[in-house]
Amino acid sequence: MIELEKVNFKYNSESENYIIKDLNLKINKGEFVAILGHNGSGKSTLARLLNGLLLPNSGKVLVDGMDTADEETIWELRSNTGMVFQNPDNQIVATIVEEDVAFGPENLGVPSDEIKQRVKQALDAVEMGEFSKSAPHMLSGGQKQRIAIAGILAMKPEYIILDEPTAMLDPEGRKEVISTIKDLNKKENKTIILITHYMDEAAEADRIIVMEKGEIAIDDNPREVFSQVDKIKEIGLDVPQVTELAWELSKSGYNLNHKVLNIDELVGEIWPLLN
Repeated sequence: MIELEKVNFKYNSESENYIIKDLNLKINKGEFVAILGHNGSGKSTLARLLNGLLLPNSGKVLVDGMDTADEETIWELRSNTGMVFQNPDNQIVATIVEEDVAFGPENLGVPSDEIKQRVKQALDAVEMGEFSKSAPHMLSGGQKQRIAIAGILAMKPEYIILDEPTAMLDPEGRKEVISTIKDLNKKENKTIILITHYMDEAAEADRIIVMEKGEIAIDDNPREVFSQVDKIKEIGLDVPQVTELAWELSKSGYNLNHKVLNIDELVGEIWPLLN
């Protein structure tokens, strides 16, 4: 479990403006949590607090009981909370895919035979095994990001934090990465914390946390979060297009359930009305 207890954080110690304000949060093992919020809401700062890249000014961040402020356990904590950033090029350090994936476990002092096994398992998990001998710079953006995720997987973390990992990708690359993330959660039982500004990606999660001014504005499952269209828009965010269409039809007097998250559900609501 990841626990935040009354966490406060600001970048400038002399400033009165806290980026994170008196935040309490629990994320259980095996959850797929999406974090939403407009720029400046504190979502990326929260991500860095979760694995000790930033330390709170007050309060505690605990990962499986380990405090991010405890220097004796920080390396164990960080190896258990992998971080994937926006630009995969910033995380690729080698000229061959398998060497890049091996970089993390090598720095953890993992024996060579186990590293080979971990690299193979990690590449297979993201469906990139056939590219093990390839040059990363020759891959597409989506493939590079999957390699970056494999590099994190090779360190065998329980928690994977992804800070807008699809922001620089085309639609096909986004699909590849989100499919990989879902598989890691469902098949590998990895805890996923996905920071995104794409509402359709957030709709794939088990739970959505909406941040506003350093605080949690909404914390619920996607269907209940996105059904609050007025509140989401007031915060400055959007909802999935299908949800908004169903909501507008419902407001116009059509008798349908506007709590839909995908096209199939929307068609299921509209089709009876056409008949």
